[in-house]
Amino acid sequence: MLLIVRHGRTVANASGLLQGRVDNPLDATGRQQAREISVALGTVDVVVSSPLRRARETAEPLGLPLRIDERWIELDYGEWDELPITDITPDQWTQWREDSAFAPPAGESLAELDHRVTEACNDLLVEASELNVAVFTHVSPIKSTIAWALGIEEQISWRLQVGQAQISRIAVRDGRPVLTSFNETSHLTSF
Repeated sequence: MLLIVRHGRTVANASGLLQGRVDNPLDATGRQQAREISVALGTVDVVVSSPLRRARETAEPLGLPLRIDERWIELDYGEWDELPITDITPDQWTQWREDSAFAPPAGESLAELDHRVTEACNDLLVEASELNVAVFTHVSPIKSTIAWALGIEEQISWRLQVGQAQISRIAVRDGRPVLTSFNETSHLTSF
């Protein structure tokens, strides 16, 4: 089983800032969410994490070794990193939504993100058919993972809402991913 986890809250999340490659720590709420996630996951055999601190800190309460995989890092927002979401113009949002090859200035496109996340998912498929593999990552890679699990080639990133500190579960049956739950947040007592 693949257990796909979005990191706990950071100050930037609470402030409505875009937070791509910025290496922020969890805030107090995020640390509580990390503890709640560790209980909600159940048995975990392998932990894979984005290299960013907020993902690693969310995984820490499990007390297991972390396998860092750069492919699970958040989308590179380039010059938009740490901007309030409201600073992105309507025209820029429209262009981004309509063109998966569009990238923020000095950033990464959703098509590039999908490619690297698909590779990371495929590399975990065999292992996840036998073990519970928890992946601690970010909102954009989770959206790409869901598209991979569903076998959707169309860009669906803008059609998914991924909650803070959520868990999605992907079983492996006959060598194929099967989405069994999406955006679980019932384990959270703090938002």
